[in-house]
Amino acid sequence: MLLAGIFFAIMQVMVKYVPHLPAVEVVFFRSLFSLVASYVILKKQKIPLLGNNKKLLILRGASGALGLITFFFTLQNIPLASAVTLQYLSPVFTTILGIFIVREKVNPIRFLYFAIAFGGVLVIEGFDPRISIQYTLIGVSSGFFAGLAYNIIRKLKGSEHPLVIVFYFPLVTLPIVGIWSYFIWVMPSGWDWLLLLGIGFFTQMAQYFMTMAYQHANLAKITSLNYIGILYALVFGFIFFGETFNLLTYLGMGLVLIGVILNIRSNK
Repeated sequence: MLLAGIFFAIMQVMVKYVPHLPAVEVVFFRSLFSLVASYVILKKQKIPLLGNNKKLLILRGASGALGLITFFFTLQNIPLASAVTLQYLSPVFTTILGIFIVREKVNPIRFLYFAIAFGGVLVIEGFDPRISIQYTLIGVSSGFFAGLAYNIIRKLKGSEHPLVIVFYFPLVTLPIVGIWSYFIWVMPSGWDWLLLLGIGFFTQMAQYFMTMAYQHANLAKITSLNYIGILYALVFGFIFFGETFNLLTYLGMGLVLIGVILNIRSNK
């Protein structure tokens, strides 16, 4: 899980190194790499590609696409650690949306944890002049769409092979970002091509090691380890982009993480 976190962090740094390319274009190349890799694995294991519940699979792909586009957009425009922190709201949205989508009962104390997490977002936005309300809302929406995607995955549990669900993500994302990119295309040049290839490669490696961790270790411990990613983001943001924060912004990040982790740990 620690290795997966490092690979995700490297991918995030690479996204931030191509701010001159539209976020949807970066998502296009990332999805193209993922589609080819997923297709090869599915064919090798002789698993049917298109699955059974196509409507839900397409909806999962669309929500995942919107989550990834908004996340990459914030990575390119606000400090690395802030973008990662806002995206970490996804477990909160997963729980809230789960009340309506999968009819999951929620302990009332968890609403306090939600309030702590969102209070942290307000602190981050209010005390960091580099983060406007617009970027904050886009960052929060990345967590919302990720939470929606996770709930759809839960509804697909038992009816679809996990690799088919993974395959539908780039399958649906590519047409969306492909059409969008056509109108705002910026031709990559020089090192851009290597960075775009690296974004796809490190994402696949991170997902591979994260899947291994979830399959072979205690779920609660692994989930908590996932949030060490904020430390990677802080360190890499300082090393590569010279990003620093004031004390109150660190406090806001801490509140978000506390709210999210308490929410996860209270889920029996």
